[in-house]
Amino acid sequence: MSVTFEVFRGSQEGSIVADKTTRELQPNEVYIETTHSGLCGTDEHFLKSGQVLGHEGVGVIRQLGRDVKNVKAGDRVGFGYTHYVCGTCEKCLSGWDQYCENKKEYGTHDHDLGSFSQGVVWDAGCVVPIPDGYDSADAAPLMCAGATVWTVLSEYGVRPTDRVGIMGIGGLGHLAIKLASAMGCHVVVFSSSEAKREEAFNFGASEYHVFRAGEELKDCKPVNHLLLCGSANVDYSSLIPLMDIHGSIYPLTVDFAPSPIPLLFMNIKGVRVQGSLVASRRSLRSLVQFAAEKKIVPTKMTFPLNKEGVEQAMQTLRDGKMRYRGVLIRQ
Repeated sequence: MSVTFEVFRGSQEGSIVADKTTRELQPNEVYIETTHSGLCGTDEHFLKSGQVLGHEGVGVIRQLGRDVKNVKAGDRVGFGYTHYVCGTCEKCLSGWDQYCENKKEYGTHDHDLGSFSQGVVWDAGCVVPIPDGYDSADAAPLMCAGATVWTVLSEYGVRPTDRVGIMGIGGLGHLAIKLASAMGCHVVVFSSSEAKREEAFNFGASEYHVFRAGEELKDCKPVNHLLLCGSANVDYSSLIPLMDIHGSIYPLTVDFAPSPIPLLFMNIKGVRVQGSLVASRRSLRSLVQFAAEKKIVPTKMTFPLNKEGVEQAMQTLRDGKMRYRGVLIRQ
């Protein structure tokens, strides 16, 4: 059984190209008609790769492979960074399938599949059911941005009584504030200016501090966890004074350039730097349920899911004018 659908891919010139692709539906795959797609900074990184962009998708299952049992035609599902996991390796069996030894993910598994599209063919075991009543436009950004911060909040010992610091109020940071606040954490926001103070409190922050690297921050109790949701270029020596004993720092943006680590000062406080990847399937499903139950929705801007809409959304992101997540919607 084959399906043909329209896709939007990047190009070496940096422009968006509309194209069509045909896929053969394998026994455990489903064809999903894409209705919504979030926009992520990673899409900008892959813009000149020639591949189909997008990894924050929501849509409706239209066709099933012959062995699919866990979903049915007509189900509304999300699909994210991971396209396939084996389900049988040690990491999958222990619940950390985002580290699957045979994982296929966005940017590595198939240049013809992505959420900037009319549809995708996806492994049925890697789709996420969307709860009734939860808007697809709100669900799409959870597939990557929400998943990234949720992994930290749900997998690394964050407790409702903890002081959780969020540095950077953007696509990741604003979701981190909303989710941590809904968990009952005391959310401490660090920003480089006063500009987003009111919004941060509206998102659920308990404290707001203007913080710049190299400057001493007074009248702020140490935090137990610090999520770095802004610039990837981090001065870790300036962060140690913000941390409580045995606190954890989570760098959630990436950079290929090495970052100096002040080992002496980290050792004195027992501070750790904890790497983290996007959510496992189990964690992502718990996120969607939690967001639906607590009525947590991303703050977003919407664009049409077509060539012009993709170009407009990516330019808005490139110009730093996205508030706070971009979502493409099929008209």
